[in-house]
Amino acid sequence: MRRITGTMLIFAAGAATGAFFGILYAPEKGESTRDRLNYQLAKYRDKLKELIDELVEGKQEPINTAKSEGQRVINDAKVKAERLLGDVEDLMSQIKGTK
Repeated sequence: MRRITGTMLIFAAGAATGAFFGILYAPEKGESTRDRLNYQLAKYRDKLKELIDELVEGKQEPINTAKSEGQRVINDAKVKAERLLGDVEDLMSQIKGTK
């Protein structure tokens, strides 16, 4: 998680630095530069949203997997416990019948 956060910070710092120097040394009119800058920032924003969505999905996937596996184990244990309970009741009825 730290590596991804560090990568995102480096990416953001690089984008900000590039935007700063691009504006500082821009050979075009301000309006054209602003339009291009807005376009690039929108692309970066979309990429960051996708990255965040992937991180969230990736984070929930192991939780969901563990949860479903835990539920399966609980269901198996419940079935076995009910089977054992039935066996115990059968044994008790057999013991009561022989007395």
